[in-house]
Amino acid sequence: MRIYQLALEVVASVYRLAAEVLPRDKDLATQMRRACASMVLNLAEGMYSQGGRKVSRYFDSMGSARETMACLHVCVAARLLSQVRVDADLERLDRIIAGLYRLCHKRVV
Repeated sequence: MRIYQLALEVVASVYRLAAEVLPRDKDLATQMRRACASMVLNLAEGMYSQGGRKVSRYFDSMGSARETMACLHVCVAARLLSQVRVDADLERLDRIIAGLYRLCHKRVV
């Protein structure tokens, strides 16, 4: 699943960014790590679930991806990171969310 690999790339990047944020805002750095880890963990769980549980895990993963985006937006707003530093991750997160949305709303024919 390409979304999973993309999500792992985001985790690697967000963890590096969180290390930079940590000295100035420990709570935000922790939330960044938790949100992006939750995105991948719920995605993985959904990949091996069935029926309603599968969709539920994908929705949870989508929510965690949105939370990760919000963390990055807060970092920029608080001037902890520059917009340029987070743009690539925001774009990857947007692609992940779009893919998860398609998985959640897949029509069974």
